[in-house]
Amino acid sequence: MSSIVPILLLALAGILSGGAFSLFKQGAKLPGGVVAVLAAFALLGGILWLVPS
Repeated sequence: MSSIVPILLLALAGILSGGAFSLFKQGAKLPGGVVAVLAAFALLGGILWLVPS
């Protein structure tokens, strides 16, 4: 289970970053910023999960 979590977090970050790009392209700055921050958190979580403790 723990080996799947970082893959899912990185995939979620990719989906969210695509959504943020789409929102920015449509002119929605605040919702795009919120989604971009969530994508950054998912990416950071996926990377930190892979770092050996």
